[in-house]
Amino acid sequence: MDHVFRQRRISVPKRTSELVALVAVSCTLFLFLHTRDLSTKLRQMQRLNDDVTAFNHLTDRIETDRAEHAYASAQEYKEALEALRRNTGAERRKPQRTLESEVMRSEEVEQELQEEVLPDPWELNNTARSDVELLFFNRVPKVGSQTFMELLRRLAIRNQFGFHRDAVQRVETIRLAPADQQVLVSLVSAHTPPASYIKHVCYTNFTRFGYPSPIYVNVVRDPVERVISWYYYIRAPWYYVERKRAFPDLPLPDPAWLKKDFETCVLSGDRECRYLEGETHEGIGDHRRQTLFFCGHEPQCTPFNSLEALQRAKRVVEQQYAVVGVLEDMNSTLLAFERYIPRFFQGSLRLYWEELNTFNRINRNAFKPPVSEAVKQIVRANFTREIEFYEFCKQRLHMQLKALRDSSITLPAPTPNVRQIPNNYQYNIV
Repeated sequence: MDHVFRQRRISVPKRTSELVALVAVSCTLFLFLHTRDLSTKLRQMQRLNDDVTAFNHLTDRIETDRAEHAYASAQEYKEALEALRRNTGAERRKPQRTLESEVMRSEEVEQELQEEVLPDPWELNNTARSDVELLFFNRVPKVGSQTFMELLRRLAIRNQFGFHRDAVQRVETIRLAPADQQVLVSLVSAHTPPASYIKHVCYTNFTRFGYPSPIYVNVVRDPVERVISWYYYIRAPWYYVERKRAFPDLPLPDPAWLKKDFETCVLSGDRECRYLEGETHEGIGDHRRQTLFFCGHEPQCTPFNSLEALQRAKRVVEQQYAVVGVLEDMNSTLLAFERYIPRFFQGSLRLYWEELNTFNRINRNAFKPPVSEAVKQIVRANFTREIEFYEFCKQRLHMQLKALRDSSITLPAPTPNVRQIPNNYQYNIV
């Protein structure tokens, strides 16, 4: 029997075994090619899915920015779209014969997106959300607030509304306890509308004490220029003459302190000019925190250059203030005041330029010497979040004017070498 089987194995043709081996190799090769093709298609599908996800994320971000922030420029979205195309290589993969039509379609989409991101004026107009014709100007020191106060006084006569301001105080308290806030709110609300009230004080929430919400306005200035202005303002001779007249028993300051210049103060590491992040101290020499006037009276608002104070200040500006002007851009500021709060500011732009010489002399300090750019840059390194808040207010002001869609409005070019505000900032405030 074994011999029979042995004979049968020997009788199998040799060419047949070669054929089986060839078929096995062919199947292996076919499976390899098929697997490679499937892998290529899978990568293409994954890339397409990533492109779609990225585009959906971009469009979702546009809707989110409109709803929550509404201040990202259309140019930023255009740049984002261009970056998306560069990263995905979408243009390179298109057939040449359809590239021109696709480019035209892309331009149409970009135009639609630009029109979509630009909000309507009512979306940026907190004036309409106020409950009473009462203008509350909680003025920041050294931002030209004396000029704006005089402008409001003259406009009150022209536009027929009440003009009121707080009395000169021996010690001006910016942050108030809740009981003092309630006294202030009741005092301001007691004026018959239409009326305006002006005071150096932090943002105060009227509705928290059961009073109707006023129309909030304010002005900001480059933080470093403002702190330099304040430094020399409290050392000006006429400042102490005025203080002495109002309060004769006030002691005179140390002459050495009066003569100390800002550059020496910074370069010597003087306590007054160190500007340390997170530091808190109250008093006449601590007007470094422009954000404090928008953040509010809470303890979280007091640390210098803090993230939480920045976030709170942004939220209040966005949700409560009708207009926050910028001292360095008077045309845009007064135009926004006129368009968004016409009841009080109608004619303010013309009045300002007609009386420019008068307004320019208000509170001008001839005793302020120039400060070198090198020293300013040293100070700027410690004012990062204060600068970010200032740029945020500028961006919002310009977006308000863009929303008017008035071709006659010309906005200044963006400041070079200044970090732009991130569009996806988060408040994280309860």
